[in-house]
This record gives sequence, structure tokens and C-alpha cells, in this order.
Amino acid sequence: MYHNPVLLKQSVDQLAINPAGIYVDCTFGGGGHSREILSRLSDHGRLYAFDQDLDALANEIQDSRFTLINQNFRYLENSLLLYGVSGADGILADLGVSSHQFDEAERGFSTRSDAPLDMRMNVMQTLDARVVVNDYEEEQLADIFYYYGELREARKLAREIVHQRKTKRIATTEDLKNLFSYIPQHKRNKFFAQLFQAIRIEVNQELEALKEMLQQAYRVLKPGGRLVVISYHSLEDRLVKRFLKNGMFEGEPERDVYGNYEKAFELLKSKATVPDESEIEENSRARSAKMRTGIKI
Repeated sequence: MYHNPVLLKQSVDQLAINPAGIYVDCTFGGGGHSREILSRLSDHGRLYAFDQDLDALANEIQDSRFTLINQNFRYLENSLLLYGVSGADGILADLGVSSHQFDEAERGFSTRSDAPLDMRMNVMQTLDARVVVNDYEEEQLADIFYYYGELREARKLAREIVHQRKTKRIATTEDLKNLFSYIPQHKRNKFFAQLFQAIRIEVNQELEALKEMLQQAYRVLKPGGRLVVISYHSLEDRLVKRFLKNGMFEGEPERDVYGNYEKAFELLKSKATVPDESEIEENSRARSAKMRTGIKI
């Protein structure tokens, strides 16, 4: 089951579709955004979609204007070149974990079910959550919990895991949760959400892939092309916001004597677009969604 995409109409509206244009959906999933884009294209338009999850292939759209590429979007530029595409009019990316991945308990993404520690978006890769939790050094784990989960007691948590795994390998989501049974009940949901997020980001190299995609998106977009990104946590949103603002992820751009710098994008809105109350009520995932749009200068 793939739920309705968040900010569906709003995100595709911001692409300002040219019916004969070339568009890219970086995160195909259930195909909701792709179907909406296709509905606005003429027979001369083209849509290329990416998804590294094999489950998404079952949702492939039978349409001569559509191509589904089973790849991580970090390979955006080279994958498009293989199809003879060197420029796009618009690129859309709906980040994070899909509702389907959360709902499939055996994938290990959800804190609600007991399942093998997995969390791989691409089930063909070797690195999974078991490897991270059982084989990473204590310092590595602490950094992951601190930077990707924004957990203040990251070093204490890493130390606890390293101590416990000496006795028994941590194999399931319940094994991991049971290590922290001392967490007060009223704090458990948020704590485990942050802990699982941190491990998942490491397993899938999500932030590195996002950086690579954004840099390639700039090169792929035609002048005046639009980049629309929907993010779900502050780590993603900060990267997107900074890149659209000044083309960088860290530091400040070089300025001239007047304090001006060369921009990569013009922001369509200074503040992120967020779902309205009705969408939040219908889709819990929408609660944390933020959408940002940049137009390539």
C-alpha cells in the first residue's frame, strides 16, 4: 500500500509544467507525483522517474512518455545521459522513507513492529542496520546518533549498545528497543523515532545521496528550470535550504566588493510551503513536510 503523496498538487504546480517539457521524479514510490506530472504533459513531453527500491517497480506506469529507472537518485546525471537526456525542465524529489516502507514490517523501518534490523531502501546492498549496530565502533555510533538523530546522550547510547552486544548480537528492532527500556514512557516515541532515523540515514547514506543529487540537479536543469524538494526533518531541510540559497552546504559563498554573490537558484518563496490542516489530518507523514522550490538562474 502506497499512501497519497504529500503536497501532491502544490509540488507539481510549482514545477510550472511545460506540456512538451522533460521532467524528473527522483522518488517514484507509488507513482503519485509521476501520474500527476504525466496528466499535464502532451504527447511530446517526457518523464523519467528514479527509485532504488525494487518494490516500486511493481507500480511502473505503462505510458510511452514514461521511463522508470531502478537507481538511487544520487546517480541522476549519468543515468539520464544513458537515455540521451542532458537537460530537464523540472525535477521533483519527495525525500525520506515512503509509507510503504514503514508499513512493510519486515523491512525494519518502523518502531512499531518487531522485525529484523534491516532499514535498507535498496535490498541489494550489503550494509544494513544489523551491521551498523553490531559492527560499528563506539565512536562511529556516537557520531551517527548525535549528527543524524540529534540525540544529546549519543555517547551514552553508543556505550550501552557496545556493552550489550558483547553478550548477544542485536538482531531485531525489539532487541534494540529493549536495550533502552529505561526510557520514560512519555519520551519513548520521540526517542526511538530519532534513534531509528539516525541508523536509517547511515544505512542508506541519505544525506550524502541528497547532496549529490542536488549538485547534479543544478547541472541537469535547463536555465529557468525548477527544482522542487519535499523534506521531512531538519537535517534534510537545512541542506536543501542552503543549497537553493547559495549553492553550498557549508560555509559562505565568495562575495564581491559590494557584498553580492553569484546565485545558483532564485527561490520561488522565501519560506517553505507546508501542508494545510486537512492534509495533515489525512496523512500523518505530512505533519513534518516542508517544500522548497528554486528556479535555476
